[in-house]
Amino acid sequence: MLKIGLIREGKIPADNRVALTPAQCKWIHKNHPEIQVIVQSCNSRCFTDKEYQMAGVTVKEDVSDCSILMGIKEVPVEMLIPDKTYLFFSHTKKLQPYNQRLLQAVIANNITLIDYECLEHEDGTRIIGFGFFAGVVGAHNGMYAFGKRTAAYQLDRVNSSKNFQHLVHTYFGLKLPNIKIAVTGSGRVAHGVLEIMNLMGIHEVEPEDFLKKQFVYPTYVHLKGADLYRHKITGSYNREDFHDNPDQYDCRFRDFLGETDILMNGVYWEARIPRLFELEDIQQPGFRIQTIADITDDMHGSVPCNLGDSTIENPVYGVNKITLEKATPYADDTVDVMAVGNLPNELPRDASRYFGEQLIKYVLADLVTANTKLIDHATIVKAGKLNEPYEYMRAYAEG
Repeated sequence: MLKIGLIREGKIPADNRVALTPAQCKWIHKNHPEIQVIVQSCNSRCFTDKEYQMAGVTVKEDVSDCSILMGIKEVPVEMLIPDKTYLFFSHTKKLQPYNQRLLQAVIANNITLIDYECLEHEDGTRIIGFGFFAGVVGAHNGMYAFGKRTAAYQLDRVNSSKNFQHLVHTYFGLKLPNIKIAVTGSGRVAHGVLEIMNLMGIHEVEPEDFLKKQFVYPTYVHLKGADLYRHKITGSYNREDFHDNPDQYDCRFRDFLGETDILMNGVYWEARIPRLFELEDIQQPGFRIQTIADITDDMHGSVPCNLGDSTIENPVYGVNKITLEKATPYADDTVDVMAVGNLPNELPRDASRYFGEQLIKYVLADLVTANTKLIDHATIVKAGKLNEPYEYMRAYAEG
């Protein structure tokens, strides 16, 4: 029998999401008798130990008898159990310096690391993630921040709602001013943002109209790859070429800086991809943006005035337009930035349910079979050794 353990989150600040809900564990036990899910006791999950027990799931402290251990965020080095297979978001594939020690410990402990972020369909699309709910919460927080800044309307915080359905009900009767919102990206994050835009009754307009017209109602423009990037020589956009050679492209978002009140950023970013704008741009008189929800949250990344993470408790900070340093938000001389790294934690039960559904639908059978193409592609470390697709990480792993 394959034993899967849901481990307690150890990273600080604590994360309350789970890979599988009690109902999903119960479904697995019924439909896959060859699998047993065991839950490590925890008092900070969005689903309680009692809820798992009521679903017929064993809850205990010691999960060392499980061969596969599932978490969400990075597992602290001191909590790693040697010789196990782990699934979690390791945040190492971009050679992130703050997790180098973690990857080295995974290798030293003869662990197999399957990274959720690397689980992909054949066309390269990510299979599972929390992006949709990051987009939902990030968009709400961006709208919340602009309302607080302008006093034009008022929104409650997301975590004052017990679930997504309840959050939607808080939008009834919401009257927004004639603001212009730019939404960037085409993945799950952007889809979550668009869900909130539509639920709030904000009208979508085409990029050309957004740039040339003023409206008597709130509007948003959805900017995807071809709207944002242009080859430096040909002036065209090719998706595959852009992903292979992003440094050969310019970003066109500067055209929108003078026509946008709120930026909802959901673009994927890495160092070779041009930023949406440069930090000095916010010093220019034509820079109209007042609030930025940087939902993909890369410090000094696609949004250069992301000066580091904010928190769920205090999601917004200001960036002084003159000094370009962190400041108190909602002031005349600031651009306000929302840069929370664990946004789905504000709707943890909804986000966990969505995550678990994808895990069961697309990954579970491959996990049972083991060593399938899907699993191998997502395995960064296999039994203490770097897996072939991740040889580029060799110096990082041994450094």
